[in-house]
This record gives sequence, structure tokens and C-alpha cells, in this order.
Amino acid sequence: MKNASLNISRAIVGLLFIFSGLIKANDPLGFGYKLQEYFEVFHISFLNDYAVLLAILLCTLEIVLGALLLLGFWSSKVAWGLLLIIIFFTFLTFYSAFFEVVTSCGCFGDAIPLTPWQSFAKDIILLSLILHLFLRRKEILPVLTGMKAQQFIAGLVLILSLGFGLFTYSYLPILDFLPYKVGNNIPQLMITPPGAAPDVYEITYNLKNKSSGETKSMTDKEYLKTQIWKDTNWEISGDPVSKLIKKGFDLKIKDLKITDNQGTDYNQEILENPYYNLVIVAYNLSKTDAAGIGNLNALAINAAENYNIRTVLLTSNSAQDAELFSKKNKLVMEVFYADGIPLKSMVRANPGVLLLKNGVVINKWHFRNMPSYDELVEKHFGAN
Repeated sequence: MKNASLNISRAIVGLLFIFSGLIKANDPLGFGYKLQEYFEVFHISFLNDYAVLLAILLCTLEIVLGALLLLGFWSSKVAWGLLLIIIFFTFLTFYSAFFEVVTSCGCFGDAIPLTPWQSFAKDIILLSLILHLFLRRKEILPVLTGMKAQQFIAGLVLILSLGFGLFTYSYLPILDFLPYKVGNNIPQLMITPPGAAPDVYEITYNLKNKSSGETKSMTDKEYLKTQIWKDTNWEISGDPVSKLIKKGFDLKIKDLKITDNQGTDYNQEILENPYYNLVIVAYNLSKTDAAGIGNLNALAINAAENYNIRTVLLTSNSAQDAELFSKKNKLVMEVFYADGIPLKSMVRANPGVLLLKNGVVINKWHFRNMPSYDELVEKHFGAN
């Protein structure tokens, strides 16, 4: 029974660490965005430029620690590593939940979104299991005793883990859990279906009695039920506090608004184009790969001249910056504007490309693995 509890704890912790590391390494750029949220909270935004690198290293560390735990290699050092990292994660999730500063910890990426309190509960369970393993770390035996064999396997795990994160960053996530994944109809995901339950909020008012100076707080329901608003001695003090008490229908895409430099809405025209159209996403023009945008510009010229394919560029930069960028790179594509958050979700690349038709994402690419013009003609444009 004693060994069973050790082995069960070892299996749960090891597999969870590997799964958590892999699911985040599948989308290191997305995890990097999440780290930047924490950097802003703790006023260490100077680390923003290193967010992706740190994301890849953290994912690699999780995978390696989980694998070494299952293999039983260097159990004392691994137990220390697991304990330190889970204490750090538990602090972060508690801080996020208690102070409501980061709405989702990103523990399992976009595959399994957790609320801050759910993340904290998960970390508390993991902390208890890891404490159990830490106290019994000397009882964890390796599956192989040869030092060279252990070093070879550990090195292989390290290379594969690090290589996976670098690969998905350099191209695109192998599994796409975002609302703009291939096959999704973007306009449909922006519409709330009839009869869908809305979010339910509770509003709390702070009241003050002008005569006695007494203060009290009450919810909007209590405020109406007691009819205290009829008593002219009571007045609302400060701003009401709104709190979500019941989550309604979760609209998958709720923050995408494409406009021109005058603020005119172009969502319908661009997203519901009945023909093939290319949407190039460059959410931050100052960090957009110059060679990548040049190759896409050449492709856009050929697509427009030979097949009348419309190509647009979406960015979150100002119209002035976009105009300078367009002139510098001699872009032929039209430039439109949207908030950076949905643009980062559209495609994990800067620049990245979506091929749309009737609002459906036909395909999407990182600029590094963008197919050639001839390949696009053969597979798509030639049959348009």
C-alpha cells in the first residue's frame, strides 16, 4: 500500500507535468503572451522581449522533470526541482485568483482553459502530491541504473522537448485550439445564437445616509426590494461594483473589428468574401519579418494579376506607422486595422497568413512555411 501511493503520486505528477509542458510547447508564442501578462502585473515588463524564450525553456523544464520522475533518474534533484516549480506556480495562481489580475493562467494553454481559482486548486493538489514524493524521494528507484544510459535518455528527452518548442514557434502549433483554426467559419463564431443565456452580473451599491452618516452596501436586488431609493436621505456613494455571478453563452470571437484608417467597419466585406482572399496578419509592424512580408507581397501581386485574389494586411499599429511601413516595403495589399489581441489569436506568426473563402478558414500558414504561388494555384486559385 505504501509503495502503491508513491507510484500513483509519481505517475500522476509525471504525466501531468509532461502533458502541461507539451500542450504549452505546442503554442510557445501563446504561452509567451501569457507570460507578458504576468510581467505587466509584477512590473517587470523589461522581460517582454524574452517571453517566448522563457516560455520554451519553462515548457522544456516541465517535460524533462516529468519524464525524469517517471524514469526515476536523479530522484533527489528532480524532487527538489518539482517542489520549487510547483511552489512558484501555486503562488502565481493564488495571486492571479485573489487579486483578479490574470483571468486565465494558461496552465494547459488554450486546450483546457481554467479559471484562476481552478488553477490554484489544481496546483494545491499537485503540491500535496509533490510533497509526498519529496519526503520519499530516496525511495524512488531508477528504471535503469547505468549512468551513461541515464545521461543518454535524459539528453534525448531534453533535445526532443526543446526541439518541439522551437519547431512550433518557428512554424505553427501542430494542434490549433484557437477559434481561427482551419475549418472554422469566423462570422458564425461572432454571432450569439437566439435564446442563448447571457452573462448574469450582480451590482453592489455603496450607500450613505446624508443625515446620520451611516454607510451600507447592498446588491441591486436588495436595492430594489427594500425600495431604499425612495428615501431621499440615502444616496449612492462612489461607483457601483459589477461582479459576474453566472457565465452565460461563451461567444468564441467577440473582439474582432476590422476597420480602415477612418474607423469604417469592414468585417463583413473582408470576412464574408465569397471568393478566395488572403489575410496577412502582422499585429506588430515593428517586429514583422521583413523578408517574410516581402515574399508575401510578391505572392499577392501574382495572385491579384492572374486570379484577381484580394489580399489585405491586418495590423494593430497606427495608420501613420502602417502607411510608412507600406511605403517602405512597397506593399500592394490594402491595409486595415484591428485590436492586437484577436490578431495574435488569428495566427501565431508575424506575419502569418489566412486563406479565407465565405468566412471559412481554408488554411493558415506561418510565413516560414507559406506555400509557393504555384502550389496555391494548383490547390486553390485554379479551382476558384
